[in-house]
Amino acid sequence: MARLNLILLAVVVFCALSVVTSQHKARKLYGELQKEQETTRKLDVEFGQLQLEQSTWAMHARIEKIAGGQLGMRVPSSARIQVVPAEAAQ
Repeated sequence: MARLNLILLAVVVFCALSVVTSQHKARKLYGELQKEQETTRKLDVEFGQLQLEQSTWAMHARIEKIAGGQLGMRVPSSARIQVVPAEAAQ
C-alpha cells in the first residue's frame, strides 16, 4: 500500500509540474502574440502613410509642374501632334 501511495504521489507531482509548465508556456506565447499584433498595427499604419505619400508624389498637377519648371517640357501644339491608327501601331 505504501508503494502505491508513493507512485500516486509521484504521478500527482508530475501532473502538477506539467500544468505549471504548460501555463508558463501559454503565457509566454500570449505575450509574444501581443507584441506581434502591435507590430502588425504599426506596419499597417506605416503602409497607409506610404500609400498616401505615393499618391501625393504621383499627382498629375505635380508631375506637370515639375515637367514644365525643372525639365522645360511643354505640351506640343496641335499642329505637331500626330495620331497613329491602331492597325499601323502593330
